Amino acid sequence: MQAQETLRKYFGHEAFRPGQEVMVNALTHHRDALGVMPTGAGKSMCYQVPALMMPGVAIVISPLISLMADQVAALKSAGVPAAYLNSSLTPRQMDLAMQRARQGAYKIIYVAPERLETPSFQAMAQSMPISLLAVDEAHCVSQWGQDFRPVYLRIADFVDSLPTRPVMGAFTATATERVRQDIIRLLRLQNPETVTTGFDRPNLYFEVIRPKNRDAALMDILRRKRGESGIVYCATRKAVEQVFDNLIRAGIDATRYHAGLSDEERKENQEKFQYDTCPVMVATNAFGMGIDKSNVRFVIHYQMPRSMEAYYQEAGRAGRDGEA
Repeated sequence: MQAQETLRKYFGHEAFRPGQEVMVNALTHHRDALGVMPTGAGKSMCYQVPALMMPGVAIVISPLISLMADQVAALKSAGVPAAYLNSSLTPRQMDLAMQRARQGAYKIIYVAPERLETPSFQAMAQSMPISLLAVDEAHCVSQWGQDFRPVYLRIADFVDSLPTRPVMGAFTATATERVRQDIIRLLRLQNPETVTTGFDRPNLYFEVIRPKNRDAALMDILRRKRGESGIVYCATRKAVEQVFDNLIRAGIDATRYHAGLSDEERKENQEKFQYDTCPVMVATNAFGMGIDKSNVRFVIHYQMPRSMEAYYQEAGRAGRDGEA
């Protein structure tokens, strides 16, 4: 089946978006590929289409555990046999999924990077015909990236341990030249096809405000945007707590997120925001990857992040549905 036909049959699209077809062609012709594409550009099509065109199974490595279930559900509804293996599964569910994977029941399997280090998964991978390995959020491999994850450094060793090296695709929404070179070197991509489709998000509007009273200005903005979903980023946990307390006292439905909260509270607060129970999230940059909320209407930086790359990532969480 050709790429265009696969795209139409399974995903209902008549044409590829910019950059997608180049990536698909590279991977299906067994050439490694690196895609730097803005959020909403359709990175997942770049590995899902090749996965369906190639024999064997595709492994997708993603740190976004909260999104795996959504991706797999969408694939299943399109008629694609897919599964995810991560810490959200019970031991019984994990055993069943691994058993079905060994039997060749899936075309696409999503895993968290930590899964590659478990003996049970390593043993399974040795016996599976893995034709494609896709690395999502690939900038996590670089210490110069926005979300460095040391476990990403061990992906290349996992690939080297396989009986046959699969073709590799690496994907990220943002990467400086230094980070791109790190991705290629640390994942050991071989002569990769590199596609950069640009970083422009024309639906986003940027404004700098220099108020005499920052807290009063923030309250004014949030009152004008009452009912809309948005994120207020702070540089420290202390600032998050102060801003959050101010908003609650002002009667604004807000929640908060930072690394000082328990896993349970972070998960609960993220769900409140995700499902619009609390439309305003006050957070540090710990509230980052895994946020796939399309109707975020505004992002406010109460304090500036540590780099332009971080600013781009955080500001880019607005307007993922293409609306202003």
